[in-house]
Amino acid sequence: MPQTVPTFDELLDSATQSAVHLEMRDSYGVAAESKDFAHWKSTGERDTDPGSPYWASWVSLIQRTVSRGVVVRRARIVSEPVTDYIRYEHAGTAVNLKAGEQVRWLARRRTSGIAFPGNDFWLIDGRMVRWNHFTGDGASAGGEICDDEATAQLCADAFEAVWDRAVPHDQYSIV
Repeated sequence: MPQTVPTFDELLDSATQSAVHLEMRDSYGVAAESKDFAHWKSTGERDTDPGSPYWASWVSLIQRTVSRGVVVRRARIVSEPVTDYIRYEHAGTAVNLKAGEQVRWLARRRTSGIAFPGNDFWLIDGRMVRWNHFTGDGASAGGEICDDEATAQLCADAFEAVWDRAVPHDQYSIV
C-alpha cells in the first residue's frame, strides 16, 4: 500500500532528535529555484536574505526545528571542478547556516569505499527515510517514504561516513 509522503514541514516537525539530508547530484533543476538560479547566472548575485520570500518559509521551518533541540545536518557530495549549480548552492548556503543547519561538503573523489543508497534522502531520527527522486535533468520526480530498518541504517551509515570525511562549509573552497 503506497504511503502518503509528508510535506517538509510535517517531516521536520515530526523529528525529535535529528534530521540529516544527503545531496549527491551536481545539478538540480527544481522549478522553484529556476528564476533565482537564472538571476545568479546572469548577475552573480544570490538572494541571501533569510527573510526574503525565497527563503523565509525554509528558514522558519529550520529555526522551529532546531529550537526544539533537533540537530539538522546537510552534506553535499560534489564533483570537482564544481558545476555552476553547485557554485549557486554554495553562494546561498550562508542562509542555511543562519537558520541553524550544519552543512558540509565532500569531493566525490573522496567517497570511494562508501556504500550509498541510490537517491538523495532525508533521514529523520535515524528511522524514517524520505527519498528525493529526480529526473535525468534534475527536476523533482516526487518523494517516497521508507521506514525499513535496514534501509534507514544504510542511510545513517552513508551519511555519517560522508559527514566524517566532509569539510565544514566555512572551510570548503569552491574548485
